[in-house]
Amino acid sequence: MSHTAGPQRHRYTVADYHRMGEAGILAPDARVELIDGEIVDMPPIGFRHSGTVDKLNHIFVAACAGRAIVRVQGSIQLGDYSEPQPDVALLRARDDFFTTSPATPGDVLLVIEVATTSQRYDRTMKLPLYAHHGVPEVWLIDLEAGRLTRCRQPQGSRYTAVDEPALGAPLVIAALPEVSVSLAGLFG
Repeated sequence: MSHTAGPQRHRYTVADYHRMGEAGILAPDARVELIDGEIVDMPPIGFRHSGTVDKLNHIFVAACAGRAIVRVQGSIQLGDYSEPQPDVALLRARDDFFTTSPATPGDVLLVIEVATTSQRYDRTMKLPLYAHHGVPEVWLIDLEAGRLTRCRQPQGSRYTAVDEPALGAPLVIAALPEVSVSLAGLFG
């Protein structure tokens, strides 16, 4: 009989994760994500967080009409072992609105993560995951500090162009250069 040294972790695939949902193992309203094969509980969404996501949705739907799909707190499949649910994602326009297959990295134009308490998790877990899968641009919005960190040019598991743009000037989305948005009132 062979014994392994220590406990073994079981990595779930995206297919396993979906089967758990279909079987009722994961509640339909569960606040979870699949990150690198692990099911991660997400904190409850507070009113400040949800209101900020609503503002972003309003801004991006108006700015991207006909150019991109604005997805709010929906999933993106990143390989076989990850399916995060960013707060906002801009996806390539598609006639079927992703009803026949999942959004994958090649479909993603921009991901936005809004954080009240999850800044560390977003920076250390999700940002490298997005970079590793080639998501071209990620914005991290830190509600406590009142700042936006913009990450571009993924290389390996990091972004090589990172800045904190002033929110008073229009911000251009790299994958949609004809689209600019103003986030001047985001923290107000």
